[in-house]
Amino acid sequence: MASAAIAASPCAPRLLRTALLLLLLVSAGRRTAGAPVGGELRCQCLQTVQGIHLKNIQNLKVTPPGPHCDQTEVLATLKNGQEACLNPEAPMVKKIINKMLNNGRVN
Repeated sequence: MASAAIAASPCAPRLLRTALLLLLLVSAGRRTAGAPVGGELRCQCLQTVQGIHLKNIQNLKVTPPGPHCDQTEVLATLKNGQEACLNPEAPMVKKIINKMLNNGRVN
């Protein structure tokens, strides 16, 4: 019985290293699965518009800075189906975001 335990011990470090490598590869694959594709690595909002009234906005999408863009982007979907980028620093846009957050209409 003791000889069987001694014979199995040299394989244990190799098996442990293989298992750790497999876990590392699986976790790295999951991290890259949600990464944007090469064509999406840019800002969506190149220009912002002023003067959109809250009643004309159907939905807002706020995208924080990340590898795709170094600035916060606010993309408004209007009730007529058009999309418009808003300046996230504008006081009126901040009020719109707060109102829509309270209504649950911000993504």
